[in-house]
Amino acid sequence: MAIVDELNELNAQALRDIEAAADTATLEEVRVAVLGKKGTLTGYLRGMGQLPKEERAEVGKTANIVRNAVESALANRKEALAKAELLAKMDAEAVDITLPGRGQQVGTRHLISGIIDEISDIFLGMGYSVASGTEAETDYYNFEALNAPADHPSRGMQDTFYLVDRTGEQAAVKGESAALLRTQTSGVQVHTMEENKPPIYIIAPGKVYRRDVADPSHLPQFHQVEGLVVDKGISFGDLKGTLDYFCKQMFGPDRKTRFRAHYFPFTEPSAEADVSCGVCGGSGHLHNGEKCRMCKGTGWLEILGCGMVDPNVYGFVDIDSEEYSGFAFGMGVERIACLKYNVPDLRMLLEGDMRFLRQF
Repeated sequence: MAIVDELNELNAQALRDIEAAADTATLEEVRVAVLGKKGTLTGYLRGMGQLPKEERAEVGKTANIVRNAVESALANRKEALAKAELLAKMDAEAVDITLPGRGQQVGTRHLISGIIDEISDIFLGMGYSVASGTEAETDYYNFEALNAPADHPSRGMQDTFYLVDRTGEQAAVKGESAALLRTQTSGVQVHTMEENKPPIYIIAPGKVYRRDVADPSHLPQFHQVEGLVVDKGISFGDLKGTLDYFCKQMFGPDRKTRFRAHYFPFTEPSAEADVSCGVCGGSGHLHNGEKCRMCKGTGWLEILGCGMVDPNVYGFVDIDSEEYSGFAFGMGVERIACLKYNVPDLRMLLEGDMRFLRQF
């Protein structure tokens, strides 16, 4: 029979094509060409009804033999090709476990947070405790209870961020509200003196806000650490000794300190504390004779303001100024960080440049 011969030839050709298939995609093309809806073997099966009755049995038997043989060959070849492709993929994606690992960058605390911790540790070692307060404060605690005059420039809208006052009260100074973002953490000191009786030894770190344009030496938001001591027999000598010890612990034992007379509403007498420049060693000049840019040739760097607590302040917190005395100081954390590591611009601390921050 001519049709049976054609089926046998189809079987032989299909088996050759299956064996020659180099990948599963080519094998699928062979399957579709033979067994698909429009495949050659499918065409023979669909034409069975047109054959004479006496040929149908033989042709049908041969067609089934061919289909079974092709399907079996396809299954075996597909399994072999799938294994080969899997092995090839595994070889291509293999990892050499003898290669050194890739080190992951480990995160650390930000430099500002680290400086706050370092300052806190120094004062904790001297017996101080850490106090905290809210960043939204009232005019009373931020200015009035700190002996700031009603017409002091720092109370103006040009220097302070005032908030919408929803208490219904009106401030008496230039129409500003009684609610504001604190310009200093000194308000924490007033709260502490209200809530605790002397002796008091605290530091108050935290964020503060001022209407400053960001430049190399100013930021509208920065961090402060303020300290307060109230006890019997406290003198200016205690203040100088405390800050001299702090400076040596923070900047190094070879650094010197000096105090210059100044004015702060909260303290009397008041002073600004300087530390000798670490770049020029306090000489004001570099080794090549040029004037030191860090200290501008003075040999000194301003680090903080300080003084003896003004007796008027004790009147706001019901502490007897005849029995107790004390001192207070305040420092900018960003400024301390820049002076410690000779960073020329405060803004560099906040830009998030990892090339800079990873140095600390």
